[in-house]
Amino acid sequence: MTASLHDQVPGLANLDGGPPARPEVESLRAYSAPLEGRRGLLRLDFNENTVGPSPRVVEAIRAIPAEQYAVYPEYEGLREAVVAALAATAGAGESRGFPGLTADHIGLFNGVDAAIHAVFHAYGDRGDRLLTTSPTFGYYDPCARMQGMTIEAIPYGMPGFGFPLAAIQAALAAPQPPKLLLLCNPNNPTGTRLAAEQVLALAAAAPRTLVVVDELYEAFTGDSVLPVLAERARAAGATDHFAADPFAAVPNLLVLRSLAKTAGLAGLRIGFAIGSPELVDRISRVTGPYDINSFAVTAAFAALEDQAYVDGYVAEVLRARDWLAEQLQAAGVRHHLAGGNYLLIWPKTDPALVEARLRDEAGILVRSMAGKPLIDGSLRLSLGTTEQMQRFWRAYQVIEKVGDGSS
Repeated sequence: MTASLHDQVPGLANLDGGPPARPEVESLRAYSAPLEGRRGLLRLDFNENTVGPSPRVVEAIRAIPAEQYAVYPEYEGLREAVVAALAATAGAGESRGFPGLTADHIGLFNGVDAAIHAVFHAYGDRGDRLLTTSPTFGYYDPCARMQGMTIEAIPYGMPGFGFPLAAIQAALAAPQPPKLLLLCNPNNPTGTRLAAEQVLALAAAAPRTLVVVDELYEAFTGDSVLPVLAERARAAGATDHFAADPFAAVPNLLVLRSLAKTAGLAGLRIGFAIGSPELVDRISRVTGPYDINSFAVTAAFAALEDQAYVDGYVAEVLRARDWLAEQLQAAGVRHHLAGGNYLLIWPKTDPALVEARLRDEAGILVRSMAGKPLIDGSLRLSLGTTEQMQRFWRAYQVIEKVGDGSS
């Protein structure tokens, strides 16, 4: 009988899955992606747009010639389209515009998840430290761990999930500052908001730290650093025709944006990183040449040209938020609502049971926050249209036996 390879080669006895990966990967627990089988249900679990993209997006994708499927994607003009969209929304009235912002300030990625991964791949090394808050978006953690980084996650203040500004400032001022500071603003899942001026002050005070602000939900609050940078650039341009790069004072700041939450392109994967050209270049070096597919590129052009659709959807979500908040308050349901297109609810009964009954009996998906610091026992509920929130509330009233069930 011929001996197996494991028998012939010492040290291979435990390698049934092939050679081991890096130690960081072997010990890594992957971030859990959305479950399968979500289509056809009311998706209030992953903070997506709940009605779909602009009709212009659908028309643009349908118009792609079949022969183009065989051609590698092209990105010419997309960065410029992002700049134009930012310039159109960076101020108010006649003051709109974003002097100094160019295509070189824009990085294109296969969703913001890919941009986050690229940040860690380019800047995170074994023994480096990530500074962030807790609880926050779960993907930051595995990205740091796969690079061998240590993680300092500072809890939000209770009650109310206040931003731990003093603790963050102290950590940045340490003799060995963190390599990365990652802020989700407004924060997912607590909705905690940090004023744009405070974000910029943190970046300015910590030049040895790369400050990444994840602004995926800023449309629902307006808490973005970009309008402030645009205003500063306009002020500088008024006295200096050759005004500096709008990121000149904060070359260590990177802003992440997406077309998933508002424009409805979550399934196509398109995200942007905005910062100094040197910073964007370094992060872009660790991505593939064709990471973004042609359908996403076409959809992005169409979505960026239809800001009215995005504005209308955001306005409807905010109306629905106010309506649901009134119902929760009147019924005495413990909840927390601060920013973003989501809120937290604490059921009176077993949260896992409530989550399952919402899915099985009402066709509604919500997300359990079980095991997360400070919010264990809660459910995160994405906000959609008023009609969708009414549907949720009717089902929740029946399951939890709150209110009169007649809303």
